[in-house]
Amino acid sequence: MVFKRMLRAFGVGGPTVDTVLANPNVRPGEALTGEVRIAGGEHEALIDVVKLSLVTRVEVESGDNEHNRNVEFAQLVVAHGITVAPGQNLVLPFRFPVPLETPLTVVLGQHLYGMTMGLRTELEVRGAVDPGDLDPVAVHPTAPQEHVLKAFGALGFRFQRADNESGRIRGVPQRLPFYQEIEFLPPAQFLNKIKQLELTFVTDPQRLYVVLEADRRGGLFQQGGDAIGHYAMSHDEVIRADWPALLHQWMDQAAGRRSSGGYGGRTGY
Repeated sequence: MVFKRMLRAFGVGGPTVDTVLANPNVRPGEALTGEVRIAGGEHEALIDVVKLSLVTRVEVESGDNEHNRNVEFAQLVVAHGITVAPGQNLVLPFRFPVPLETPLTVVLGQHLYGMTMGLRTELEVRGAVDPGDLDPVAVHPTAPQEHVLKAFGALGFRFQRADNESGRIRGVPQRLPFYQEIEFLPPAQFLNKIKQLELTFVTDPQRLYVVLEADRRGGLFQQGGDAIGHYAMSHDEVIRADWPALLHQWMDQAAGRRSSGGYGGRTGY
């Protein structure tokens, strides 16, 4: 009897959980829908909370060191205070809103190397270790984001990798405590001046903020350091804009070839 109580304390014979997504593909601002399916174990269990969380990997700087950690950046309580009888099956439907700033993991059918995203399910079971479940989620760009990304391909930029950086970008209304950087190798005509270009999207209901950071090569007769550009447009303006022309113009400026102004918002160094 004592041994059986000890097994219960470690979750043995307790309820199990499985989350089934109607579709694991989603865009920022949309919603994931599905069911949390709970199967009762060998004994009655009181579940305090059934919680879903979006989880991604974020690079965090600490002094001179960097490390990655999994960060929950959106949560949804599906149910609380429910009792599961032995062998009982419960089905809890849900609709999980995906934040507009959610990092992308897929672009034009290609997985972004370096990115992970999952929907975590947790049961807070009284008197037991929490069982859980983690389901992969594929986050595709919104139509305005895709319009910008297609311009990179049209100009000959080559995708390298993507990651999430802890911190905030000055000058944009960022809500999450981290931001995504999508890294590209520039086209051949810029390679002697610029090592790589990093793209960040920050999205709110009214506008898309496009942040560019060019890593310029230093050396004799060359200006090193980073060049930063901000574009702020409504979602309709982004779709109407000629992004190949805008990017080429900005790259010329970042490479020091000529001076040019911004478009639809704030840009500069």
